[in-house]
Amino acid sequence: MKIGIVTGASSGLGREFVYQLSQKKALDEIWVIARREERLKSLQEQVETPLRLIPLDLTKRASFQKLESFLNTEQPDVRILINAAGFGKIGAWKDISLTDCDDMIDLNCRAAVNMTQLVLPHMNKGAQVLEICSTAGFQPFPYLGIYSASKAFLYRYSRALRVELFGTGISVTAVCPYWIKDTEFIAKAQKTRDSSYIRHFPLASKEDAVVKRALRDAQLRLAVSTPGVTCAVHRIIAKFVPSEIMMGAWALIRRV
Repeated sequence: MKIGIVTGASSGLGREFVYQLSQKKALDEIWVIARREERLKSLQEQVETPLRLIPLDLTKRASFQKLESFLNTEQPDVRILINAAGFGKIGAWKDISLTDCDDMIDLNCRAAVNMTQLVLPHMNKGAQVLEICSTAGFQPFPYLGIYSASKAFLYRYSRALRVELFGTGISVTAVCPYWIKDTEFIAKAQKTRDSSYIRHFPLASKEDAVVKRALRDAQLRLAVSTPGVTCAVHRIIAKFVPSEIMMGAWALIRRV
């Protein structure tokens, strides 16, 4: 059986990836991982491809022990892994709780690495890994600092892993979208003591367009997917402009 695995599948980009993978009808089953089991059950009613519901909290280390045991028992042929679980918080250092700091690092960094490490032994030639990074990973972002740092980690990890897997036929694509307006991300990011440091989210993308472009770029086996003009331009500029200048520009943009 050809299997796909999607984390963060209960909402946002993860859910949209499940929708679009199901429409392609290239997989026999999709394993969907998220904390909210009731949302996973609802998702099964909306797609044709059979789903294997795996309700796990990926900020908990015990979840990976369960997943490792499950993988070893099932021995699946994983054709695509999409690490879409993640979240961010807007605010100064004093506005973000220690729990949120830890959970951001755990989910955005450790969980993605653990998932990849566990699943890679079950992937063969032609398989794809999509690490959902962010355009925030291209530079430091004050008042979005922990999130942007975590995505910089995931971006660098993805780029390095791609080279390590050269010759295996397994590709790794770092997907780096800009703000996405029709997911829960922004609303959740604003739930801090003070999120007023970022007032608006101009030129935000839509999740269906981001996912469509990401899957296309992964099929083309690109190292980086920048699904939108804004993130594509940002990536290019960040290659040449010093971080201090980029942060100065961000100080102006975030007040718009």
